[in-house]
Amino acid sequence: MTDTSPTPQIIDLGANATAPVDEPEKKGLFKRLREGLSRSTSSMTTGIASVFTKRKLDGTTIDDLEDLLIQADLGVETATAITDAVSDGRYDKEVDEAEVRAIVASEVAKVLEPVQAPLLLDGTHKPHIILVVGVNGAGKTTTIGKLAKKMSAAGKSVVLGAGDTFRAAAIDQLKIWGDRIGAPVVAREVGADSAGLAFDTITKAEEVGADIVMIDTAGRLQNKSELMSELEKVVRVIRKRNDSAPHSVLLVLDATTGQNALNQVDVFTKTVGVTGLVMTKLDGTARGGILVAIAQKSGLPVHAIGVGEGEDDLQPFVAQNFARAIAGLDDTETATNTSAPTESPS
Repeated sequence: MTDTSPTPQIIDLGANATAPVDEPEKKGLFKRLREGLSRSTSSMTTGIASVFTKRKLDGTTIDDLEDLLIQADLGVETATAITDAVSDGRYDKEVDEAEVRAIVASEVAKVLEPVQAPLLLDGTHKPHIILVVGVNGAGKTTTIGKLAKKMSAAGKSVVLGAGDTFRAAAIDQLKIWGDRIGAPVVAREVGADSAGLAFDTITKAEEVGADIVMIDTAGRLQNKSELMSELEKVVRVIRKRNDSAPHSVLLVLDATTGQNALNQVDVFTKTVGVTGLVMTKLDGTARGGILVAIAQKSGLPVHAIGVGEGEDDLQPFVAQNFARAIAGLDDTETATNTSAPTESPS
């Protein structure tokens, strides 16, 4: 029998990792990524250079490297994997810092490649309902606007729900995005019930036959149980309208919050069943390695990253590019094999 089930559709984020991209566009994306990660890259490469300048590899050097990697928020497991790879067969030898950076890129890519995943639309759902969650200041509303613009450009009709009813600015901001891309925005007055707003948004989308619904939420502080309970209420009400929804739950994380982002992933996943991550503000921190620690611990798909304020600075997440950029490699260099160097015959 022929399989007639709908094929999931990739939402085009400008240059999806699974779609053909010409070389100039690839180079342009990588350049913006390198520029956006410049603080993290500079901190990493400067630190590695200082550790390995005119020093043979010994226990102290390895300890210094491990400290540097942990301070960069890469996480203990990844830091250990990198130091093990660097030390393998290289003790009491001079090690080139460029070689170390290549090993860093290789080990980081190993962690990130399993979580690289495009945002998919399930063809069995119309509308495909996306709930966007995260703490105050993470960039949820802006991320919704940027994603909605890319979805609209890909030929999808979108309805937006201004569910952050505690902030007038968030409501106004979403209305501006809606006007810009020609997407209906369902909004209420400040302080209105956000669960009811979500219900109305889905109703509107069904009425107009929209492909996608994106619902904003207030900045739930993950250590405030009453606010997390309210977010659970939003999900319950959505399911009264569509028992299979939400079909995607995107957690927007602010990279500048560092280790606190790990806790956010845990709490939001337990509360609303996060299905994918978007990390913003990587340009604002020297500890962009936190994305590696989150990937290692959670295993959640990473759909996109934000490396600047511009609309094109919300990029599809490509593990190899991120790994090379944070380690200070350019777009022509490749990560090294992490095995020890072969001894030349005497």
